[in-house]
Amino acid sequence: MLDPKKKQSIIAKFKAHATDTGSPQVQIAILTEEIRDLTEHLRSHKKDFSSRRGLIKKVGERRRLMKYLKREDATAYDELMAKLKI
Repeated sequence: MLDPKKKQSIIAKFKAHATDTGSPQVQIAILTEEIRDLTEHLRSHKKDFSSRRGLIKKVGERRRLMKYLKREDATAYDELMAKLKI
């Protein structure tokens, strides 16, 4: 789980307008950071299967959001993938 300061900095970096906290770009960015954190955790705790299940759920959710964004706004999708290095 991300600490609130880190989450706010991600939201500030990827928001589309001043009050944006839930656009697909922001959600994908937050999920990407959570996936990176969980991946690091699982490298040192190989038998933590409940965290592994959470990681798989987050990856699936991010995949669905990415598919939606690509369908709705391909240029925003390409820009986001370049920023996140996915």
